[in-house]
Amino acid sequence: MQIIPLSEGSFTIDKTKVFVPFNNSTEQLNSRPVGSLLVEIQPFVIVTEKDVILLDTGLGYLNSNGSSQLHENLIKAGINPSQVTKILMSHLHKDHAGGMTIHSNQSDERFISFPYATYYVQQREFDYAIANGTSSYTRSDFELLEEFSKVIWLTENEGWIDDTIFYQVTGGHSMFHQVFWIQENGATAFFGADVAPQLQQMKSKFVAKYDYDGKKCMELRQQWWQEGNEKKWTFLFYHDIQHPIWKIS
Repeated sequence: MQIIPLSEGSFTIDKTKVFVPFNNSTEQLNSRPVGSLLVEIQPFVIVTEKDVILLDTGLGYLNSNGSSQLHENLIKAGINPSQVTKILMSHLHKDHAGGMTIHSNQSDERFISFPYATYYVQQREFDYAIANGTSSYTRSDFELLEEFSKVIWLTENEGWIDDTIFYQVTGGHSMFHQVFWIQENGATAFFGADVAPQLQQMKSKFVAKYDYDGKKCMELRQQWWQEGNEKKWTFLFYHDIQHPIWKIS
């Protein structure tokens, strides 16, 4: 199993829910509005013996040449975007779902970013985001999925995707947030997305005001950290600047 973080860069975010690029080498966090959080945005790609799996899709930004930054990050990692076989979506907040589709500046249309891949999306998260979307959701990022034939709508609270990927609806961060375990040859990679976004949060009791249920998130992190240490998981941290991958040895 090969795991590659696909960093889109560091950003600050405050109560406006706007992600503002942040240069770690030249800027100070205290120069940003009070309450700003500093986060990395980094989807992951996992290459197994039978799949190329993308975990969440980032902000969906385009580079100066008009091409998808996520696509270019994959190409730099030696992976053609058309080789992606599965896309596992933890939830549909804009910093995780922005790259599900591509917005063309020339035609003002949107297209599915990975037309050869199968998207795995929690049905209840999608329904909630479409009907009750808040400022954390951008409907245009994902509403095309209703018309796309290669979507597997997950409807249970937990289950297996083939025999190597297990998903579980946790809630906590968003109402129907879900997490994934990918297993191969005795190794387990765990993607806790925004319930387990950073290494430091796993090691301390921390209740975040930005979570739908911060207490539940804290309890789940403690549970996973203990289990992961016992079972030697590899943790993938979507918002961690310094430690995107943490392997328990």
